[in-house]
Amino acid sequence: MSHTYELTAEVRERSGKGAARAVRREGKVPAVIYGDKKPATPIALNYKELNLKLHAGGFLTTVATINVDGDKVRVIPKDYQLDPVRGFLMHVDFLRVSRGTTLTLELPVHFINEEEAPGLTRGGVLNVVRHTVEVHVPADQIPENLVADLAGLEIGDSVHISNIALPEGVTPTITDRDFTVATIAAPASLVSEESEEEAEAEEPEVEGEGDEEEETEE
Repeated sequence: MSHTYELTAEVRERSGKGAARAVRREGKVPAVIYGDKKPATPIALNYKELNLKLHAGGFLTTVATINVDGDKVRVIPKDYQLDPVRGFLMHVDFLRVSRGTTLTLELPVHFINEEEAPGLTRGGVLNVVRHTVEVHVPADQIPENLVADLAGLEIGDSVHISNIALPEGVTPTITDRDFTVATIAAPASLVSEESEEEAEAEEPEVEGEGDEEEETEE
């Protein structure tokens, strides 16, 4: 399960672009806490502290606690904005998380036992179709990732969502099909050789030129 963390924030008295710029000049990030049938709360957080959490990994899949002027609120980041030129953190949206909340998240897929996949040891290539999978998950039981085991897979084999052992309470949002997460493709050299062999097999036979004429009786 993802590790939780705590941040300290203060309520923003003013909103709007001008107020947001003023917050950033103070070395803080404007943000908002919403959801759980409560009014949205505009807040400001320390830039350095929040930026470290953003780049630590799992930012959008980790429940956190924000201390807003002494009131501790459980939240999960739902979205954030970066400056398109300089990449600075500009704004964050936090969703309130209450007991029993079910979230819809994109969880990363982690592949294991590549060395035990004959298809890969023979030169095959792991073709990842989905680096993340959207799932419904209890807020208190968010796994860091989904684990796909490649042991025993040959060239041409696929990993479907049914091949991944989902943690308790985690269900994919796509339920109408057993979708593909990854495949083991043949190496380019093998594909090239097979294509050449197919081309040779399909090449039509050409009758030899200058065949001897049949002998005729005199």
